[in-house]
Amino acid sequence: MLGRVNHVGVATPSIEQWAERYRVLLGAEAVGEPFDLPAQGVRVCFVDAPNTQIELIEPLGEGSPIHGFLARNPAGGQHHLCYEVPDIHRAKAWFEEQGMRVLGEPRIGAHGTPIFFVHPKDMGGVLTEIMESPRGEH
Repeated sequence: MLGRVNHVGVATPSIEQWAERYRVLLGAEAVGEPFDLPAQGVRVCFVDAPNTQIELIEPLGEGSPIHGFLARNPAGGQHHLCYEVPDIHRAKAWFEEQGMRVLGEPRIGAHGTPIFFVHPKDMGGVLTEIMESPRGEH
């Protein structure tokens, strides 16, 4: 069912600070411009690595779901793993058939493709994002 790991989500209180760390300290060649996802209550920035991406996430507004994570982890930390699937609706049905808790309905994520999340208690303690592969990349 699962395809490749698309990205690792890292929550941070400051995208700019961590983007600079990836750029300067770790030598990342491609650090994208931060952009807002108001529907999800987050601001994101992608850092390209040779075999995946790092998604830096910070809260956007007081209602952001990232606030709770940062309250427990003030310096930030790994928030989620994201896997690609060829068909988001088939994947959602499959996860539900396996008795896993899908958090909400598929919605458009930061890559512009449909996503949903699987409850961490059903995935070994890891919040897991399932993302439909961008068209042409199945």
